[in-house]
Amino acid sequence: MFKHINEMLEFLNNIPKRPEKPRNNGLTMIMDKGLSLNEAENMVVLKSELTDIVKLGFGTSLLTRYIDKKIDLYKGAGIDVYVGGTLFEAFIARNQLDDFYRLMDKLKLEMVEVSDGCIQMEHDKKCELINKLSRDFKVISEIGSKDENTIIEDDKWINFMKKELEAGSWKVIAEAREGGNVGMFEPNGDIKNSLIRKITAEINVSNILWEAPLKKQQVWFINSFGANVNLGNISPNSIISLECLRLGLRGDTFNNYL
Repeated sequence: MFKHINEMLEFLNNIPKRPEKPRNNGLTMIMDKGLSLNEAENMVVLKSELTDIVKLGFGTSLLTRYIDKKIDLYKGAGIDVYVGGTLFEAFIARNQLDDFYRLMDKLKLEMVEVSDGCIQMEHDKKCELINKLSRDFKVISEIGSKDENTIIEDDKWINFMKKELEAGSWKVIAEAREGGNVGMFEPNGDIKNSLIRKITAEINVSNILWEAPLKKQQVWFINSFGANVNLGNISPNSIISLECLRLGLRGDTFNNYL
């Protein structure tokens, strides 16, 4: 009986090496938009080896029954968990940072996301929040607006990423939303190739977690940066499919490792 994926992969040569968990590169971040406890259990049984982080999308953690049990389930499988940045922003917009701390304590979460995709915030203020929260949590910060009409200049993407990493972010996230149609992407989901090349010329790609919910986006990042690029906003149903892309076990990346 095969219990571990590596036991099966040993049969095939020229498979790219994936770091063991917990890892710093090759991260897969899943978007949980309200999975039931049973659905989360099934995901953990089948896919926990392939999953590094679960984001409890937007405000779902406040509306999900047995959320504490689900968080314990994920953490018990070696998966980091955090609530979506939109919920963080909801607390900031209401001047309730202390209450946000209380919620994180109640949920027993060690990771938080700092973002400003829905609210207006001076970047220096955002960096102050990153620095403050990084004393108690592993912080990931998200750059970019959820409004497709808000355009961030190329140089600002780079400057913001540098400053947020310096302030204490473990990784910076390039905003794409669950639709993959803002930030690094055009409204139709196409890649902003020039922007990404400019960013990665200045920022170590291992410090960036690219939101890439669409298959064509995942293929582009893997072909551009290799099997161990950090990818996020992945659907629970796409975890194994994404790993096949990473390992050259799907047509789009088949020739990468021959």
